[in-house]
Amino acid sequence: MTDKTVDQLTEAEAKAELERLAQAIATANAAYHTLDAPDLTDSAYDAMKQRNAAIEAAFPALKRTDSPSDQIGAAVADGFGKVAHAVRMLSLENAFEDADVADFDDRIRKYLNHSGPLAFTAEPKIDGLSLSLRYENGLLVQAATRGDGEVGENVTENAHTITDIPQKLTGAPAVLEVRGEVYMSHADFAALNARQAERGDKTFANPRNAAAGSLRQLDATITAARPLRFFAYSWGQVSEPLAATQYGAIQRLADLGFQTNPLTVLCDSPAALLAQYRLIEAQRATLGYDIDGVVYKANDLALQARLGFRSSTPRWAIAHKFPAELAWTTLLGIDIQVGRTGALSPVARLHPVTVGGVVVSNATLHNEDYIAGRDAKGQVIRGGKDIRVGDWVQVYRAGDVIPKVADVDLSRRNIDAQAYVFPDVCPECGSPAVREEGDAVRRCTGGLICPAQAVERLKHFVSRNAFDIEGLGAKQVEMFFNDADLPVKAPADIFTLAQRDAENPLKKLKNRDGFGATSVTKLFAAIEAKRTIALDRLLFALGIRHLGEVGAGLLARHYSSWTAFEAAVTHATEGTPAWTELMAIDGVGRTMAESVTAAFQNPAERAAIDALVAQLDVQPVVWRASTDSPVAGKTVVFTGTLEKMTRAEAKARAEALGAKVAGSVSAKTDLLVAGPGAGSKAKEAAKLGVQTIDEDAWLALIGEA
Repeated sequence: MTDKTVDQLTEAEAKAELERLAQAIATANAAYHTLDAPDLTDSAYDAMKQRNAAIEAAFPALKRTDSPSDQIGAAVADGFGKVAHAVRMLSLENAFEDADVADFDDRIRKYLNHSGPLAFTAEPKIDGLSLSLRYENGLLVQAATRGDGEVGENVTENAHTITDIPQKLTGAPAVLEVRGEVYMSHADFAALNARQAERGDKTFANPRNAAAGSLRQLDATITAARPLRFFAYSWGQVSEPLAATQYGAIQRLADLGFQTNPLTVLCDSPAALLAQYRLIEAQRATLGYDIDGVVYKANDLALQARLGFRSSTPRWAIAHKFPAELAWTTLLGIDIQVGRTGALSPVARLHPVTVGGVVVSNATLHNEDYIAGRDAKGQVIRGGKDIRVGDWVQVYRAGDVIPKVADVDLSRRNIDAQAYVFPDVCPECGSPAVREEGDAVRRCTGGLICPAQAVERLKHFVSRNAFDIEGLGAKQVEMFFNDADLPVKAPADIFTLAQRDAENPLKKLKNRDGFGATSVTKLFAAIEAKRTIALDRLLFALGIRHLGEVGAGLLARHYSSWTAFEAAVTHATEGTPAWTELMAIDGVGRTMAESVTAAFQNPAERAAIDALVAQLDVQPVVWRASTDSPVAGKTVVFTGTLEKMTRAEAKARAEALGAKVAGSVSAKTDLLVAGPGAGSKAKEAAKLGVQTIDEDAWLALIGEA
């Protein structure tokens, strides 16, 4: 990881940060959404996701299938019924600097090709628990938590006990899903903790935990006894529009009887948004409830519809977060960790210090250049101050997997402190650790013989967005990897565990510490259930460098089946038709293509992949297409200048209608949309007999003329 801005990152630095961010955010999601016991402050967590998303935007080929950008919340906890949201409950992209707000406005204008007035709403971001309330014919019929954005927990009975939530609406649409935040005021929180302590019961760490724990009680009478409040700020499924604008819709919700935040205002520019941010920030301590930023939303709902969504965030909204905190402590030591791609990552061991309400004992040191006081290009950072064991260092929690060591106080440095020498051999296997030209990261060259890389690749294989095998997490992977009787050294070994256990009557897994007959049965059943796997999840699970979630999805959708994909990448070399087809996939760059083909054309890697696939039933990925769309399932290429919408909007609209968007014309192209200035692509389309239309014909074809 590195303190450099995203546009200064090398590809290797970006890859290393994304790998660590994915693991940390997944852990934080479970702690926050499922356990109601977060070990990160909201500012640190949200900043992690913002940093992750920014890196992915700059390095799309590196995006992982377990990317935090595509995850919302966490899985539903046991004990609650499940509710599938009719409209997904999304998270928000974050902003931390004033420049991010101007960039937000600029991105919207560029996406829409809009130069006229653009209004936004600004409202406090409540630090509570998201809740969706479904009303049918005016009656509250269902309440659900966010969950993972797709499926939440049914907390209807609990919601009926909250005074701020109307039980019956007059004049509402026949179907109305109102969304907002359940929270607890500071005064009510203090009173609740006093009562809890008086009775000898557990006290809560903060109002957010208290609100979440109170709402998610299996006994609704406990919820009824807790002082919960609710602010409405959005909506999901509606049978008819609430208004034409965001601000008007919020006013409509207030008229229907919901509590809406009085600090919500309409702003006409980024400057006005920042002024409201400063105003709310100044009042933060006196509001009587917790907030962690200000949310900005495009006011015109028609523009919101055009802007649409990314995988887990809307393009038309952003959360401007309040600053993170700093602290000083002693650097006790520097440990080197080896990741699944062989990257050697230095981690600071710190004298424990509280930062933002969380005790921190480890922090990232990014790479050897960062320790030495320079960036990957040799430019001075921190005034050239290097970092040494024993130093008094400043710790900054702003969005990395673990906090950053941001600065050093040289006035407190020991006179005998020695400059840190970064290792040139792998601490795990002893192989040379080399730093390739242009790479900020030093990597172990041991490959498959390096136990650290093998273990980390196995952990990645069973991670949430890969095979996600229940009961087989990081701890179990390490145990099986080092097990003499039932070793798991490669992914294929996972799927032979049950057979090998059956063939080993003297050392059955059920007789070992930490296992029993029931847990072993469940584990083997969970493994068996994952023999059937979708192609995109399999591709991500392989852990191929530079192949993230988006890339795996692109490849899976293009080739659809394992057979087609395997044949293509096995024979794809520069100049072959297979290589041309691979490079024509929109979003697939040379780095990703070379990495994928190298993995499948490497004998050792290929043997491991073939052994795994022999154990699986790989399901094809079917392009999600609207059956009534005239472009569903077709491959479309855009070229030239589009005058009525931006290229980004045209691509997003085509994909929403079920089309595949390619980056170059080939024999498999169905349609070329050519604007003024179309050049080689138009000539290639004419040569191949591909249908070519202009932008007006395209809009007419999709019904938007």
